Amino acid sequence: MTQGGPTTWLRAGAAYFGWVFGVGFMLGSLRVPLLVPRLGERWAELLEMPLMALAIVLAARWVVRRFALAPHAGLRLAVGGLALLLMVGAELLLAVALQDRSLTQYLGSRDPVSGTVYLALLAVFALMPWWLGRRPGAL
Repeated sequence: MTQGGPTTWLRAGAAYFGWVFGVGFMLGSLRVPLLVPRLGERWAELLEMPLMALAIVLAARWVVRRFALAPHAGLRLAVGGLALLLMVGAELLLAVALQDRSLTQYLGSRDPVSGTVYLALLAVFALMPWWLGRRPGAL
């Protein structure tokens, strides 16, 4: 447990991002060489999504407990919002830097089905710290 302070939400948001990004990076490094050639991009990404949803829930629970986040909607939405900004920034930076594509090329290459599910999962990611605070006993 940490002491609450003005920077608690910044540390919590960064930690939340770090855990979920780390799991996603690890799963992606397995998905691309192992599943994409066999199943295609869409199915490989869709198979990864439940694991990412689990990682989101577990990471949000850990962050809420570790940083002793008060159950105030604004604080928890700030944590999720910061984590979302970091996630989108990292995703776009990696797409442009590592895949040698422009931002437009990357966005245009997203599968319409798995890309839509991915966007929904990003919304869940951003809202999960708040959602856990709404439900008594959710932790």
